[in-house]
Amino acid sequence: MIQQTLQGIIRRLRRWLVWLWQQEGTPGQRARGVAAGVFSGCFPFFGLQTLLGVALASVVRGNHVLAAIGTWISNPITYLPLYWFNYQVGSALLDQGQNEFDLTQLNSQNLWAQGWTFSTRLLLGSSLVGASVALFASCVVYGWLKGPAKTRQRFYRRRSQSKHD
Repeated sequence: MIQQTLQGIIRRLRRWLVWLWQQEGTPGQRARGVAAGVFSGCFPFFGLQTLLGVALASVVRGNHVLAAIGTWISNPITYLPLYWFNYQVGSALLDQGQNEFDLTQLNSQNLWAQGWTFSTRLLLGSSLVGASVALFASCVVYGWLKGPAKTRQRFYRRRSQSKHD
């Protein structure tokens, strides 16, 4: 039972990899699409990440479908750890002695100041983390797509065999 489930997951992964290889564009365009999506997915703009990723992919001439998929780096499972990490990175760079919020001192007069402090740290951290992760993801995808032809042939051969099983 477990072995069949594992084989099913591996089969789906192989199909997804073949689908990725068959996407429109050069390896560079596909890698730029993934990078645009991953970069956009690192920002806390819920509901707009996919639109931003596709728009950025248009600017860098990347694959739009892969850009939309790349935004899935942020999802309900990764929201909290990703944005917490982004905030920590921004705080480390902008540390001006006010790293923690004092909610006991929160009133209408300093609400905007604390909101601005939080937002700038989160957006700066999101920019840096997004750029770093996007660069890494695009290098991995590009290297994988430009990899040895034997690797691709092996996946195609396994795919055609699994269809006949």
